[in-house]
Amino acid sequence: MDKPPVKMMDPTLAEMGNHLSGAMKILESGKLESEQGKERRKLSWKDIPGPLQGDGQDVVSILQLVQNLMHGDDDQQGHRRMQYVGEQGHMALLGHSLAAYISVLERERLRKLTTRILSDTTLWLCRLFRYENGSAYYHEDDREGLLKVCRLVINAHYEEYATEGFTVLSSKHPVIYQSAACRPGLGQHLCSQLGLPLSSLCIVPCNTMFGSLHQMDVALLDKLIKDDRESGKVPLLLIANAGTPGAGHTDKLSRLKELCVQYNMWLHVEGVNLATLALGQISSTVTAATKCDSMTLTPGPWLGLPAVPAVTLYRHEDPALSLTAGLTSSQPVEKLRALPLWLSLQYLGHDGIVERIKHASQLSQQLLEHLKTLASIKTSDILDSEVSLLEALRMDVVSHSRVPPISGGSLRDVLGSLILSIVEDELNSPVVVFRFSQDNSAPSSGGSVEGYFAGERDIIDALNRWLGEQLAQQVPLSGVDVVELEDEGTCVRFSPLMTAAALGTQENDVAALVEKLGEMIPVLCCTLRFRQDFKDEVLQQASLSYIEDLSWPGLGVVRYEPRNTDLDEDKRQQRVEKINSELLNKLMELDTDLEFSCGPEFCEETNCIFIGMATEDLDVSELVETIGSVGRDIEESGKLFENMTEVVRRGIQEAELQLQKANEEKLIEEGVLRQIPLVGSVLNWFSPVQASVKGRTFNLAEGCLDSTEPVYSIKAQMNTEASPDSPKSSTKRFPGQKLFRRHGAGSDSISDTSSVSQLEDSFRETAQVQQVTDVEEAEVPQENPAHIPEDTASSDQRVPEGQETESVDNLR
Repeated sequence: MDKPPVKMMDPTLAEMGNHLSGAMKILESGKLESEQGKERRKLSWKDIPGPLQGDGQDVVSILQLVQNLMHGDDDQQGHRRMQYVGEQGHMALLGHSLAAYISVLERERLRKLTTRILSDTTLWLCRLFRYENGSAYYHEDDREGLLKVCRLVINAHYEEYATEGFTVLSSKHPVIYQSAACRPGLGQHLCSQLGLPLSSLCIVPCNTMFGSLHQMDVALLDKLIKDDRESGKVPLLLIANAGTPGAGHTDKLSRLKELCVQYNMWLHVEGVNLATLALGQISSTVTAATKCDSMTLTPGPWLGLPAVPAVTLYRHEDPALSLTAGLTSSQPVEKLRALPLWLSLQYLGHDGIVERIKHASQLSQQLLEHLKTLASIKTSDILDSEVSLLEALRMDVVSHSRVPPISGGSLRDVLGSLILSIVEDELNSPVVVFRFSQDNSAPSSGGSVEGYFAGERDIIDALNRWLGEQLAQQVPLSGVDVVELEDEGTCVRFSPLMTAAALGTQENDVAALVEKLGEMIPVLCCTLRFRQDFKDEVLQQASLSYIEDLSWPGLGVVRYEPRNTDLDEDKRQQRVEKINSELLNKLMELDTDLEFSCGPEFCEETNCIFIGMATEDLDVSELVETIGSVGRDIEESGKLFENMTEVVRRGIQEAELQLQKANEEKLIEEGVLRQIPLVGSVLNWFSPVQASVKGRTFNLAEGCLDSTEPVYSIKAQMNTEASPDSPKSSTKRFPGQKLFRRHGAGSDSISDTSSVSQLEDSFRETAQVQQVTDVEEAEVPQENPAHIPEDTASSDQRVPEGQETESVDNLR
């Protein structure tokens, strides 16, 4: 059988594909601009903007400029922020180029082509996601489809709206209902774009007695609709979720659809769980979405397609109203929005589409199974909620008139089906939300937080925020992020349907995520347990103050307070800032696993030391003692350095007076004749004078001259007395062991002296050397430079026992 003849490709299309391939290589290569290009720009005109100078830029130069704007900073830091774009992504990008090329065709050919593309894409999406007999609207903003649907419903309910406008709405106000778990700002955006007051938006609370805390309360919704109808309002539209933005839970869509049919309302559904409609096995809760009046799909992140529009599928019989609402357009160019999706769906095929969605769902199930085995980790399992099934079921029966009264025999059946539906909803959700909790008795992420004492929830939230940030940093391909839920607090979310296709997440990435999580759980538990111990130890230190910061994910916050209270408030604040800044630097230099910092960038507390996460072998008492000891040493040395100039000046003045007085005493003792050069030498020959030498030492700490007699008297006893013992350590450590570790709690080694005594000795030596240097550099008056005897040489330190002679000789 002969093969069909192969048609030649349009040269323009082939060239477009080659240009796109070359452009992507340049943009992804990361190469910098050539030197020839830089020199060319330098020689251009001055009055014309750089990119427009000369006879224009070639394609490579323009793409190189784009590449520099995209990756200039990243190349210097050695990493890339741009996600990988696969072959299916290239097809989507090619679609945008083709759309611009196709738009220049003649009008009739363009109309036929766009109609074919639009009809094919709509048919494929309706078949893939089981939405029969639906129309499609393609839009860039994922909220725009719902906005157009609202216009359609308003035109359908108010026949004179097209001619009289908002005046028709004044008599009967329309009401839009949405769940409290919807994405923030959605309802406000609709009212703003439609010109409706915020009173037209009704927020329906979620369940509080039974079921998920993220599912709309159907009984309460029924009551709200009845009240609005009685007050003369028009229930217009209900926005439901098939996968809430936060926790990924699905509303009771079948019950909501029944209410919408009863009250002639439009039901719109959106959410990430709609992607599972393309799979072979679907949970009954998500399957009910196929009966809704409209739904918004976001195939771009689900399939890893960049710059692909969102799609709103809807059912309506009147094409004129759809055209009035803007859901359809007579302009062929606007129909080309579906072209990137048309190309990408053909490239992936049915198997490729299903495989990507199935892979993301399997990743969620893999992570959920591992999380169930980890202690101190709570998932969004609504079976752990502490609720009364009987009470909730009674309220559910009362609110729904179609359910018959419960008898003893039917109670087990109803409860069994109810529990099965809950399990099905939990296990089929492609979004996994988990949270660290202190123990198994603490409330789960699906339960209530009323059991927390004051401040504990804030601490748990801070630890979970740190956990999510660390997991996202250490396992970036997992795509986890931090989410704030109203009832549960701060949680970590894993939503592979939104991230796996773009990041290329695989099963080994989930395994790495679980491994890192297992390593961080003990750290979180130890930090939570040691926080109170740290606070108690700090409160026992007079020089330390404990700062209560519930948002800090660490051991705690401490500040060193100077003991001198004579200074005014400004000087005291300056001293506090200086001491704590130097204290932080000293602590950061220590050999320890703890992290010390000045806190977050936008922190209310200043001049504080923030201590990070703790480990099992942490010695809290030693840590606090070390902080206090280092702070005291810095404060004492700081006092000397701050007053050094004034002390030296007054000391020199006192030394001059002492020298002058000593000269006068010498004159009286020796007589006037001995001061005459020739006569004095003869008298000293025949009658020598035994003058006593009075030594002086300069005490910088007190700013005065002292006698050296105590120094020599102590020196006389040094030969018989033993050298003083070194300060005893409070904790012994083996050589090589890091600071603040308790022996027997996983520590590596222990040394003979504690960190406190070592730090005190090191700071004393530093202070002594610095004081001696400052005295040697102090200015001495030039009037009597030769009249200072050796025995009046100054000393700037109190010399320890056993070192007096050496120190005095050095200062002389």
